[in-house]
Amino acid sequence: MKIRLSKIEDISKIMEIIEEAKQFLASQEIDQWQNGYPNTEQVENDVLKGESYVVVNDENQIMATSMFTSNPEPTYKVIEGNWIVDETEVYGVIHRMAIKKEFRKFGLATFMFHEFHLQLLEKKIKSLKIDTHEENTGMQSLLKKLGYKYCGIIYTNYNAKRLAFEKVIV
Repeated sequence: MKIRLSKIEDISKIMEIIEEAKQFLASQEIDQWQNGYPNTEQVENDVLKGESYVVVNDENQIMATSMFTSNPEPTYKVIEGNWIVDETEVYGVIHRMAIKKEFRKFGLATFMFHEFHLQLLEKKIKSLKIDTHEENTGMQSLLKKLGYKYCGIIYTNYNAKRLAFEKVIV
């Protein structure tokens, strides 16, 4: 298994995984990703900017997807709480992480986090920030297990409340 940058031809498979994730969240009565986000246009934009990644197995089957960047996240400028690393410093950001249904519970999210941590270390960037829905206890549990600290509340550009987490990468 390996992680690589997504290609335009991956978008339909990425969207299948995101649709499965939307259904999974809805089945848990979590309204995250239930308003048309993320959509094909967003994923295509991530791919074109070189910020979309996929995990593929030995048969080159896409197992998981995530957006990862070291560009600043505009919605992170205002937080009800405090970031660990000052907002003016360069940091990594993860959005739109989803695992194909049959590969859940294989540790792929942890694998992606570790790969992104390594990329940040190579660039001497010391922090990774992420936000999640307050009812998405699965992601919150993973973040805590990986050493992320709860920092406060941010609001998305569509005014949705999200819990913000950060980890200092050393």
